[in-house]
Amino acid sequence: LTIVKQFINKILQVSIAYENLNKYCLIYLQLKMGFLSVLKKMRQKEKEMRILLLGLDNAGKTTILKRFNGESIDTISPTLGFNIKTLEHNGYMLNLWDVGGQKSLRSYWRNYFESTDGLVWVVDSADRMRLESCKQELRVLLQEERLAGATLLVLANKQDLPGALSANDIKDVLELDDITTHHWLVVGVSAVTGEKLLGAMDWLIDDIAKRIFTLD
Repeated sequence: LTIVKQFINKILQVSIAYENLNKYCLIYLQLKMGFLSVLKKMRQKEKEMRILLLGLDNAGKTTILKRFNGESIDTISPTLGFNIKTLEHNGYMLNLWDVGGQKSLRSYWRNYFESTDGLVWVVDSADRMRLESCKQELRVLLQEERLAGATLLVLANKQDLPGALSANDIKDVLELDDITTHHWLVVGVSAVTGEKLLGAMDWLIDDIAKRIFTLD
């Protein structure tokens, strides 16, 4: 009888511990959701976005950044680290990060993933020899947990050059139709002339705004 009582007491202790654990888990989830709600409200008030520009070297990332910011593009040099621009556009404060695309620098891309709202993947549409590498690098990026949910804008750059593949061709080569984890759009642009660049960036900003500035 004593053994039975001890066994019952053990069961009761485990049951109470399990119930307390459930309570703590519920409290944790409530606190977490409350914290996320506060962060979302803060971001909604500030209307701030973090946008990351990536792509292989010589794709035109820095030229795109300068063109979008209204700067001169007469002198462009390879980005050996990163460039950052903060500017206001359509009522939003944009933090734009342009990171070097040389092969030796790509392992450092992950240092810039945190809190990214939008990913701009810049493609040299005239560099057919490296499109396969371009596709593989993009695939790796889209598997990154810290980029989950980020809006993807693929810029098929250098449309002003003879022999450049169209946006539709780039879509097929990169197999963008297979992407189901991110909102995405591909646009053929020219960083040199500015063709379609503003419209593409406006789409990106609008898509991000609908996602992060809409409170449930």
